[in-house]
Amino acid sequence: MKLATITLAFCVAALLTLGLVMLYSTGLYSRPDMASPAARFFVSQLTWCGLGLVVCIAAACVDYRKLKLLTWPLFGVVLVLLAAVLKTRAINGAHRWFSFHNVSFQPSELAKLALILALAWYVDRYPRQMHTFKRGILWPGIIVGTLLGLIFVEPDRGTTILLAAVSGSMLLIAGVRWRYMISACVLGMIGLVVSIIHDPMRLNRIFSWLDLEETRTGVGMQGYQAMLALGSGGWFGLGLGNGRQKLGFVSQNQTDFILSVIGEELGLVATLSVLMGFIVIVLCGIFIAMRAKDTFGTMLAAGITFLIGLQAFVNIGVVTSALPNKGLALPFISYGGSSLLALLTCVGILFSIARQAREVDLFKSGNPFASDDLAPQAS
Repeated sequence: MKLATITLAFCVAALLTLGLVMLYSTGLYSRPDMASPAARFFVSQLTWCGLGLVVCIAAACVDYRKLKLLTWPLFGVVLVLLAAVLKTRAINGAHRWFSFHNVSFQPSELAKLALILALAWYVDRYPRQMHTFKRGILWPGIIVGTLLGLIFVEPDRGTTILLAAVSGSMLLIAGVRWRYMISACVLGMIGLVVSIIHDPMRLNRIFSWLDLEETRTGVGMQGYQAMLALGSGGWFGLGLGNGRQKLGFVSQNQTDFILSVIGEELGLVATLSVLMGFIVIVLCGIFIAMRAKDTFGTMLAAGITFLIGLQAFVNIGVVTSALPNKGLALPFISYGGSSLLALLTCVGILFSIARQAREVDLFKSGNPFASDDLAPQAS
C-alpha cells in the first residue's frame, strides 16, 4: 500500500507541475495584438493548486467513513446549485458558471464528487440487493438521473456522458445485472442522439469530427490545428514556449486542448509520459479500491479512479481527434480552479482510504503519508 500511495502522490505532483509550467507557456505570446500577462493563468492556477493541496491533505487525514454523514446534505446542496446556475448569464451558450469578481465556480465539478459519494453510500447500504431491479437499477437510476438531468440542460453533454459512464461502472462493480445496465444504456443513448439531432452546434461538431479535413477552416479548425501542433512537435518538441499553434490557432489551449501545447513544445515523449501518468494513477486507484476495508471505501475509490481515468481518456481522445469535442478538461493539467479543487479533494479521499487500509493490515498512524517502516514495535 505504501508503494501505491507514494506512486499516486508522485504522479499527481508531476502532472500538477507540468500543468503549471504549460499554463505559463500559453501566456508567452509573441504577437503584439495578443499581448497577455504571461503569469496570469499561472498565478490563478497556482492559487487554486495551493488551496486544493490544503483540502487534499485535510481529506487524507480525515477518516473517509465520516463522509457518509455529509453525503446527502452535499447532494442536496449540489442539486440546488445546479438548479440555480441555470438562472445565471449564459457564457458561450451555456449556463455552467457562478462568477464572483473574476472568480468562477462550476457546480458540475462538485457534482462529480457528490454523485460518487451518493452511489458509494447507496451500495454500502444495500450491498446484497444490487442484483434486483428495484434496488440495483431503479433507485440508483433516480439518483443519477436527477443530478445528470440538471447538468444535461445547462447544456453540458460531456460531463453528463462522463458521469453516466462513471455511475454505470460503479453499479456494475456493485453487482447490477448486465441486462439491466444494457437496457439503461440503450435508453440513454437514444435520448442523447435525439438531443444532438435537435442541437445544430453539437451536430456540426459530430460531422466535423467525421471529416476534419473538410471542415478545417470552420467548425473543425480547433481539432485540425491541435493535430498540426501534435505532429509538428516530433519526438522532443520545439522547446518550451516556442509553440506556434497556441498563437490564436488552437482556441481553449489553456483548458480543453492544453495537451496539444504539450505535444508541440515538449514532443511525443512528454505526451506519452502524460498518458502513462494517468495509467499509473488508475492502477494505483484500483489497488487502493481492492484493499479498502469496507464496501463504502471500495466503491468510493473505484468511482474516483473511474472519474480521473475516463476524463483523461476523453480529453486525450478529443485532442487526438479519436473522439468528437466534448469540452472536458485534462485532469490536474488544464486551467480551471473548481476542477482542480474537486480533483485534489478526490485524491485526498483516496489517500484516506489507503490510510485506513494500512490501519487494518499494518498499524495505526495519524500521518496519511507515513512509511510502513515507522510502525510502532510491539512491546
